[in-house]
Amino acid sequence: MLRWLHKVLALSVIVPLMALVVSGSVLSVMPALDRAGVVSPPADGISVAELAARTAGALPGVEQIKRLPSGKVVAFHAGTDGPAATVVDPSSGEPVSTYAPSAFERWMTNLHRSFFLGDGGRIAAGAAALALLVLTLSGLQMTARRMGGWARLLDRSRGGVMERLHADLGRLATPGLIVSTLTALFLSLTTFGLIPDGRSPPPASPTFPTMAPGGPALPLAEIDALRGIDLSQLRELTFPNPADPTDLFRLTTADGEGCIDPTSGALLAWQDHTLGRQIHEFIYTMHTGRGLWWVGVLLGLSALGVPALGVSGTVLWWRRRRARAPIAANVPARTADTVILVGSEGGSTWGFARTLHAALTAKGHKVHTVAMGRVASSYPAAQRMFLLTATHGDGRAPASAGAFLERLDGIGAPPPFPFAVLGFGDRQFPQFCRFARDVDAALTRRGWTPLLPLETIDRQSPQEFARWGKSLSAVLGEDLVLAHVPERPRTQALTLVERIDYGTEVQAPTCVLRFALPRSSTLARLAGLGWPLFSAGDLLAVVPPGDTLPRYYSLASSTHDGFVEICVRKHPGGLCSGLLHGLRPGDLIEAFVKPNPSFHPAPGRKPVILIGAGTGIGPLAGFIRANRGRRPLHLYFGGRDPESDFLYRREIQGWLDDRRLTSLSTVFSRVSGGGYVQDRLRADAERLRTLIGAGAQVLVCGGREMAAGVKETLDELLVPAGLTPALLKRDGRYLEDVY
Repeated sequence: MLRWLHKVLALSVIVPLMALVVSGSVLSVMPALDRAGVVSPPADGISVAELAARTAGALPGVEQIKRLPSGKVVAFHAGTDGPAATVVDPSSGEPVSTYAPSAFERWMTNLHRSFFLGDGGRIAAGAAALALLVLTLSGLQMTARRMGGWARLLDRSRGGVMERLHADLGRLATPGLIVSTLTALFLSLTTFGLIPDGRSPPPASPTFPTMAPGGPALPLAEIDALRGIDLSQLRELTFPNPADPTDLFRLTTADGEGCIDPTSGALLAWQDHTLGRQIHEFIYTMHTGRGLWWVGVLLGLSALGVPALGVSGTVLWWRRRRARAPIAANVPARTADTVILVGSEGGSTWGFARTLHAALTAKGHKVHTVAMGRVASSYPAAQRMFLLTATHGDGRAPASAGAFLERLDGIGAPPPFPFAVLGFGDRQFPQFCRFARDVDAALTRRGWTPLLPLETIDRQSPQEFARWGKSLSAVLGEDLVLAHVPERPRTQALTLVERIDYGTEVQAPTCVLRFALPRSSTLARLAGLGWPLFSAGDLLAVVPPGDTLPRYYSLASSTHDGFVEICVRKHPGGLCSGLLHGLRPGDLIEAFVKPNPSFHPAPGRKPVILIGAGTGIGPLAGFIRANRGRRPLHLYFGGRDPESDFLYRREIQGWLDDRRLTSLSTVFSRVSGGGYVQDRLRADAERLRTLIGAGAQVLVCGGREMAAGVKETLDELLVPAGLTPALLKRDGRYLEDVY
């Protein structure tokens, strides 16, 4: 419901909203420009009496002096060709320039306030501000859900480039947009009298007399009531009519307004501004930046985020729409022998469902695929059901499965066919595949029969999906191939420039491959056509010739290094690893970069513990290489033999020497007295507890068995500290890149 409201509201008010935010952004810089032209008074200050005397001396016939919110002092006087307005130097009263409000600013203000449509336009502008407030708050709520709850709202954003851009821009713009929209709504309501603005006419005589007793006027510099007021407090001073000896000075300051007798210099009456007026002026200042130019600039920058959010949001909406496009050969529910229910938040799960649907259809099955929220009460011809679902945020149902668990309550006896649940998620989230587990548990409680145990797919891995397909093939007794090819950016050719070989002596051929960094312009990157910016820990997707399925390798370099580097072990019969090991300098591969934001050291200066074995050292080496700020990094590395597969040995020694790497602990399994990386961790238990207790982050990269052993070992070691890897993972301090 929230996503639907956000989408429909954004699409329905896009035109007035863009006019509102663009004009607001332009107006936001006006206070800063006005401030830049202000002539500052002396540091010791100037009284209003001194200012009035100097200005009257320099500009005979002065009628009024105003101090604008920017700090400019403007005198209104009788000019040679009629009434004139002049900016004056407060120190001398001398003219600085002619004061003429900008016609462009007036035009832009009318566009911003009313779209040039009078009162109807003011109502429309207020409605657009309300819509923007709802969009901001609903977007913030959805971001909090995606991050795993309000407590994790400020954590590093996850997902693809566009998803991270949308989330990061939204979080940056939200404070400014909330201030802008709330103040705009307040001002709109005061415009139509629905909220009082706190302004009231001065009371009648005798509290506010309308005339002076008469007599000769004092020199301006000697009027006591003006001498006691600093220029910084002045808003407006209206001079008495020289032809009327009974006329008074009318004074307005930041605190109130009053009347002054020009003959005695005494304050005849005074009225403080009401609380309502003070609130109104504060809100006006916060909305316009008049008087607080830096607030205007910040609000303008926030408003500029709205068009960018509109573009990124539209792209994400379009991707989801494409992912939910009609599925070929989708038979009606009543005739299907196989039912696939899909729970998807961003659309990617639909792609896997489409692959499963096509593979089953090719084997002659009649398949019906539909959103989980539209599950039917019965499927007369069904022989099996598959539930493919993602998890949203802190364990909630994704968008297309919102009503699934409730609709289950309307289904009576368990169906005669079995079911299998396949969960999709990211292991770095504390609630990894939580909704899939909830669905599996709910079906089991209701007596449904499982076809396969619950399985999970980490970070949309096509390889894990293919492995699940093999398990499914064994159960069905069919050769079912699930070769899922996710939508991916176009590939580019990479040229190998250097390779270093390891591990041949221990029958584990491994090589570090360095490719030239393709040249791409900033414009090409923005258009998605060039080689993107990347960091160590992101993934290089290599597409072998004649194949459509990319293989992913963790990057050991970043754009800043000027090359693309990966570390690859050759697997017997491995198509892609065999291709890469056969490369020679000058050879080409086709590849693209896939962001992997969930495996990077958190920003800051707290220590980082890097744990890896074999080729798992690749991204860890990249993190060390990028540690130009000499943050404390501690590396634990395991291999077979230091003489044959101590990867990055020479580079690591250099990083130790220049302190990019703080400490190194190694262990090798095929030497006398050797062991595994878990053994080295146990030997360093006390130091690890101290580092982690001080806030250190742990990053683990390598094979599944190694990662499981490391987690089990740290579970034991951290008991005295009252910590576990699960608790660290919840706080973003335990990250894994496992293959």
